Amino acid sequence: MIEKAPELRPKNTIAYLVVAAGRGSRAGEGIPKQYRFLGNRVVLSHTLSALHVCAPKAIIQVVIHADDQELYEECLTNLTPQARALVQPAVFGGATRQESVRLGLEALANRTPPDVVLIHDAARPFVDPAIVERAVVSAQTYGAAAPGVALTDTVKQVNDQLMVVATPDRHCLRAVQTPQAFQFLLILEAHRKAADGLREYTDDAMIAEFAGYSVHLFLGDTKNFKLTTPEDFDRAMDIIKQHTYADLPDIRTGQGYDVHAFEPGDQVWLGGVEIAHVFKLAGHSDADVLMHAITDALLGAIAEGDIGAHFPPSDPRWKGAASRIFLKHACQRIRERGGMIAHLDATIICEAPKIGPHRDRIRHSLAALMALDVDRVAIKATTTEGLGFTGRKEGIAALAIATIRLPS
Repeated sequence: MIEKAPELRPKNTIAYLVVAAGRGSRAGEGIPKQYRFLGNRVVLSHTLSALHVCAPKAIIQVVIHADDQELYEECLTNLTPQARALVQPAVFGGATRQESVRLGLEALANRTPPDVVLIHDAARPFVDPAIVERAVVSAQTYGAAAPGVALTDTVKQVNDQLMVVATPDRHCLRAVQTPQAFQFLLILEAHRKAADGLREYTDDAMIAEFAGYSVHLFLGDTKNFKLTTPEDFDRAMDIIKQHTYADLPDIRTGQGYDVHAFEPGDQVWLGGVEIAHVFKLAGHSDADVLMHAITDALLGAIAEGDIGAHFPPSDPRWKGAASRIFLKHACQRIRERGGMIAHLDATIICEAPKIGPHRDRIRHSLAALMALDVDRVAIKATTTEGLGFTGRKEGIAALAIATIRLPS
């Protein structure tokens, strides 16, 4: 017998539950796919931003793996302040997707339970307002719903020897996507029931079916694909590039210049890389002259002053501080305005230490800190042929030019 979905309250509230606890092994070696860069930020950041645009008042509950806390916190820095304010404290997932979703639902239930919950895969960054609207309306109408797309290829059912045993009518089949949408109490109770059994369910619509509810399939979108393989990431990058350049037509440049003198020591920091040397650089922070020049270039591109305006040297909080704090702040200021860093070109001026052996490490360090592809970071080095303070080996200077793109 099919149970009737519980009635919605007159005023509907919406929550997203984003499942980001998986390991994503089919996407290739490396960190979990939801934390891999797609353009200038990670997949999960793209997904959360897209969901917020689709429903700007909906709260966002993310379920993560216990090992990914630092990666997750870094991901949140790329969201707008408005989106970050709606993100609830993360919940650690379980051994399976099913368990992770249930734990996320329980967390929502322990706070302010919504009327409708949209359960979405972290690795679907191209969700759009139309599909979210269809999801919410379907949940309100039917209680349980999921997006589905028609199959274009003929489907064969095979046995263990890969021999065809049936050819289902593809007109009656759909490939199911997320966000899957439910009246909250319905899916919470369904997950609680499913947790008592031995069967593992592959999606939340199956769990609603197990609990006796009818599931409505609304129109999905082929652009709302899941990043599963390396080829999916290539396809996603093509989409990101097309949208980025079309949506960010305001191109700006900023320049930065900084100097630090040597003092007794045994290493210098350049671009977040520690390099052994007979001196160190003197400064209020860690004196990373290259990061300081880059930070000023970024702040200059958005006409927001320089490092000193944001982190006054008179403030004892910044004494000995890591320069990556300043650089990340400048990057965040650009992203908060809906912009992106398109390219960085910097020059280190010194007689010693030799920069060549460390150039690629510096590029990769900066690319990681700024959430850029490494081919968007250029580092050069030169001397002054023995002239001036750098020629006399009294210190190091750095020049930087940053190109950014902003919405018009």
